[in-house]
Amino acid sequence: MQMADSRIMIAGACSGSGKTMITCGLMRIFKEAGLRVAPFKCGPDYIDPMYHRVALGMEAQTLLKDGSVAGGGNLDTYFTDRNTTIDLLYEGGYGSSDIAIIEGVMGLYDGLGGTSLTGSSYELAHVTKTPIILVVDAKGMGRSILALIKGFLDYDEHKLICGIILNRVSKTYYEKLKVHIEDELGITVTGYVPDDPKLHVGSRHLGLMTPTAAGCEGRINTMDPGTHIAHVSKIIESSAGMIRDYVNIRVIRSIADKAERLNKPEHSASVPVLPFVEKRKIRKMAVAIDEAFCFYYRENLRYLKAAGIEFIPFSPLHDTEIPENIDAIMLGGGYPEEYLKELSNNIPMLDCIRSAAGCGIYIIAECGGFMYLQEAIEDRKGMAFKMAGVLPGICRWKGRLTRFGYVELSIDKLRLRGHEFHYYDSDSNGEDVCVTKASTGRKYKAMYAADNILAGFAHLYYRSGRYNDNHEGR
Repeated sequence: MQMADSRIMIAGACSGSGKTMITCGLMRIFKEAGLRVAPFKCGPDYIDPMYHRVALGMEAQTLLKDGSVAGGGNLDTYFTDRNTTIDLLYEGGYGSSDIAIIEGVMGLYDGLGGTSLTGSSYELAHVTKTPIILVVDAKGMGRSILALIKGFLDYDEHKLICGIILNRVSKTYYEKLKVHIEDELGITVTGYVPDDPKLHVGSRHLGLMTPTAAGCEGRINTMDPGTHIAHVSKIIESSAGMIRDYVNIRVIRSIADKAERLNKPEHSASVPVLPFVEKRKIRKMAVAIDEAFCFYYRENLRYLKAAGIEFIPFSPLHDTEIPENIDAIMLGGGYPEEYLKELSNNIPMLDCIRSAAGCGIYIIAECGGFMYLQEAIEDRKGMAFKMAGVLPGICRWKGRLTRFGYVELSIDKLRLRGHEFHYYDSDSNGEDVCVTKASTGRKYKAMYAADNILAGFAHLYYRSGRYNDNHEGR
């Protein structure tokens, strides 16, 4: 089956180059022009797809309410082989959209361990035959930027880089640099974005603030989530305005429209049924979604929906009880450490979670959700706040990334790939699962995977599941 051919990747020369706001601005522009935009993020990132959803006017709970599990999705060539990656592009709305926009991750060539192309933006662009617009932060640079861009072009084995956007540069300097770049390097400079504080979005230890918290730097929960989202939407509109003024949208659309034809694979590897779906007749799953718990892969939710599971959203922060008549609870990652007092004071909800676990309701908890199930979480000053106590252990702030990176896990007869990204650690991480760190091959025990609990720091990508070590195309 042939797919629509219009697609483009917005990649960066490095992290912090400004690609997220430029990507969101372009999405907003194309949507307002009446185009159907299919949004994607390269790599295991939860936050940037949230910004994509705001850019396209999707509600946060669209992921749970929409039958197709709509919203920004993730594509990752470490998680999935070539055919599955292209299938996911198709399932994410590419075939029925007017244009697909993929936001890159880190620097263009930065993949597994920072030194491999595996899982990089470039590998994804190559697998999906997607032309690249490279965003280069030009602030503080002069002619040296030509050497930087030349290096990226020389390393581009498949000639995928089709255009350049210069970020954080003045109009006068841009006009001079554009001439030199195009004359000497033969690459189209599609425009620039001035350095403007209105385009700034606050950051915290896991990256950009989520849209439900942005705008409250130094403060927590000072506005309701809708107000934060409106704040982010205004920033994206400012970015779109800048791009309309200073970037040649027609050239970018032309580059996207000239993407090489990409056909949906006739045969893709079948995805094995997850152990917890296979062993238990789960029909209704309560999914935690609020400011504290909001990290979910769209592809995971679609996988569960295809298995016949109905999602019922609830909030450990704001609700006092879990939904009725459920078979399972999913507690995703997020920022529980930013809401310790509120979570700890919501005693009725903590009681409900403990009771559900005691009654045998299946619970899946990843990273922040795993922390919530433990006895307590300490804040950065060492003050402990009681949590659900379903699992033993106390989580403590480490002030640095702990066990960061891609992992592969053996759960029953299944191998699943995932990613760890956390600044907290527990004195009781569990030891039911064998975990292999992808970049080094180091093996260690972690997670709880017995009885009715599957919990740990790793974020799992269900479509990576295999019964053996044969990974086509990897």
